[in-house]
Amino acid sequence: PLVGAERGGAVGGSRLFFVRLTPQDERVTDNTMSISAKDVKALRDRTGAGMMDCKKALVESDGDIEAAIDWLRTKGLSAAAKKAGRVTSEGLIGVSIEGNTGALVEVNAETDFVARNDDFQAFVRTVSELALKSGNDMEALKETPYPGTDRNVAEELTNLIATIGENMSLRRLEVVEVGQGVLSSYIHNAVASDLGKIGVLVALESEADADKLNAIGKQLAMHVASSNPQAVSRDGLEPAVIERERNFLAEQARGSGKPEDIIEKMLDGRMRKFYEDVCLLDQTFVIDGETKVEKVLETAAKNAGGPIQVSNFGVFILGEGIEKKEED
Repeated sequence: PLVGAERGGAVGGSRLFFVRLTPQDERVTDNTMSISAKDVKALRDRTGAGMMDCKKALVESDGDIEAAIDWLRTKGLSAAAKKAGRVTSEGLIGVSIEGNTGALVEVNAETDFVARNDDFQAFVRTVSELALKSGNDMEALKETPYPGTDRNVAEELTNLIATIGENMSLRRLEVVEVGQGVLSSYIHNAVASDLGKIGVLVALESEADADKLNAIGKQLAMHVASSNPQAVSRDGLEPAVIERERNFLAEQARGSGKPEDIIEKMLDGRMRKFYEDVCLLDQTFVIDGETKVEKVLETAAKNAGGPIQVSNFGVFILGEGIEKKEED
């Protein structure tokens, strides 16, 4: 079918010509599958791929954005997968520790100017402290009485919005606990004590010397801020995440035309690289750029006088996963 025209030169200063689409391309323009401009934009924001490539990927994936990302990766049209979802928004991450409990909170605002506001910073810091007793429950946190007022946290936020004149939201919280050991924290791009753009908590279970545990815990928290692992170890990854990556890598490897036994060996190596990207213990320690984190912990345990286990960690990156409004 004839589907388009392009400016070229001749009739009235333009030359018209038509392009015949292949059957595969025709399916992209098939009206039986409705792809919204919003979905196309969301996919572009997450992958950096071109508009038509994103539209085609969504059609191929029946509108499923996650599947479309995999389709683009397969075709080599997507930016690195680790960049997916890394979008920006304003506000602050707050971190607080009391005894064996730590909390991370994210409070968003419209502009970076608000993040430098003393009242906003005081609110984020107070909320991070209140979050310690929230039980990881956002609704419970919002209903918590706000100190020094007759309002709760949600009402105090509403009052702050009216005072500063920008929309704000208490987006998320995470509570991290340790049994016997220490909690270590790190704030990246800090604007004030315990407030910044990236917040990390690391829980170390150990009976070893607390000062030595805090020293290695601080370094691990800095590593997590830099490398953003998904889990402590392979056992902590969701089976669906592992299956999805293996299926993607298998499809990619079969494109080489190699025999299945060779493909299986290729898969083993590529999955090992995947684990090195997303599992804390498999990652290379950013402090020295050489040693695996698991080996770093073994050495630290010898120096501290007892076994050390990373039982959990939490990391908040400001604005992660939020689509930032684009101004004309």
